Parts: sequence; C-alpha cells; structure tokens
Amino acid sequence: MHLVSFDIFRTLGFPNTTVLKPDQFLRHKELLREADWVLFPEYWQLNALVHGLKCRVFPSVASYRIGHDKVEMTRAFQTVAPEHTPWTLIEANGPVEREMIWDTLPHPFVAKLPRASMGEGVWLIETREDWRRYCERTDVLYAQEYLPLDRDARIVVVGDRVVTAYWRMQADQGFYNNVARGGRIDTSPVPAVMTELALRLARELDVDHAGFDIALVEGYPYVLEFNRLFGNQGLGQGSDLQDAILGYLRAKTAPEDPDGPVEPTPLWPVAV
Repeated sequence: MHLVSFDIFRTLGFPNTTVLKPDQFLRHKELLREADWVLFPEYWQLNALVHGLKCRVFPSVASYRIGHDKVEMTRAFQTVAPEHTPWTLIEANGPVEREMIWDTLPHPFVAKLPRASMGEGVWLIETREDWRRYCERTDVLYAQEYLPLDRDARIVVVGDRVVTAYWRMQADQGFYNNVARGGRIDTSPVPAVMTELALRLARELDVDHAGFDIALVEGYPYVLEFNRLFGNQGLGQGSDLQDAILGYLRAKTAPEDPDGPVEPTPLWPVAV
C-alpha cells in the first residue's frame, strides 16, 4: 500500500508514505494517480485530487465537505438525527431575521460563526449588545439553544470504530469546554449512548475521520459538531490513532469479491 501525505505531522511514522507540500501537488500528478491513498490534503485541493486525478483521499470527501462549515454540518445532522440536534436557527443576516431569532430563542442562547474551530467564533448571547456584536461579525446568522453543561465528550472515530473518548470539562471562566480555550480533559468512562451516536452519525454521513463533540443532558445525547482535524491532547502517547488509520486504509484497499469467497472445487472420484 503506497500512501501520499500532505501533512507530515499527522502521518509521521506511516510506512511507505511520500510527503508532498500542498502547493506543489501539480508537479506530482503521476505519483498521486498511482497512490493507493492520498492523506490529509488541504480543502482547496479536494476537487482537483478527487475529480481531476481520481485519487482516493483520506479523510473522506464527506468528512471534508460536511466538516468545512457549521451550517452545512448542522443541516446534515438535522437530516439524519434531528432528535439529537439542538434547536438551531440559521438565517440570512438581515434586520427581520435578527429580530425573529432574538424573539424566538429562549435567552441565553449560543451563536456561532459558520467557519471557526478550537472554540473560536462561539458566543454566549445574554444581552442585546452581545447579539449586536455577533451580528456585526457574520453574513449568516447561526443561533442555537443553550444546553446547561459543565462538560461534553470528544469522541474520536476512524472508519467504523471509536479510537478514544474522553470528557472535556468546562474552563474556569465558564461556557467553553474546548481544551484550546481552557477546558480540561477527564478520562472517566464516556457512556455508550454517546459513542453510539457518534458512530451512527459517522456511518450515515460517510465521515471516516472526526472528533465528534457530544453533550449529555439528563442522560440524553446531543451532537454539537465534529472536527475533521482534531487536537491530540486526549489521545495519549500511544499509536492507537495511527494503527486505526492504517488498519482502516488496508481494509478499504483490499479487493472485494462481489460474489463472496470462492468455494473450492470438490474432488469427485474418477473411474479408471
């Protein structure tokens, strides 16, 4: 299995892997065409690699396209698991829409920028001034019900398995659970109802590499978002993630016989 990677850090130690710089990929078209997998390209490379060079990419195309934008991600969640998606209003940023959202959602509520990560671009809206400041920062209004939480779970999925799951405890200043914003990691067991929801979403959306953020409210799980590229703070120092990725790629690379395994031809006695 020959791999080409555009992310040296995420594929460090991968066997038989050629590392390329993203901005030089057009110089290596034949290498890319012949590779079994192209790993971790930039989002802007996706169409050229998949549609132009016919490459198989990891993470999957769905992981990229759904994970690129919170609006598209939430609509995908609402399609396959509306009962596990917090109440969310998505509207164009106009004066009528601003008033409608302010009057409709219970206060406080959460507002997000469609494209942000690591806890950035998320606001707790408690006052009119909070809402005004948020509205000045975005073209699309994304407002979501506030869930009373002091933690959520990060569930890392590769292919059809959970590699790890851990709690992200709320930061000292409150509201944010993201480790990049001061949240703390707790390795206490994560309930199966949360990991099962992450696996269901990954399966139904064809997402094969993601850190799902799942919240638990009175024992009921809600999906907040997923990150196609996630931090390694809760992964420990082992090779579990690398082993999971390589095992998944090998399994997907192996040819499949549509008729199933071939039965051996029986040996009939021969008259002599």
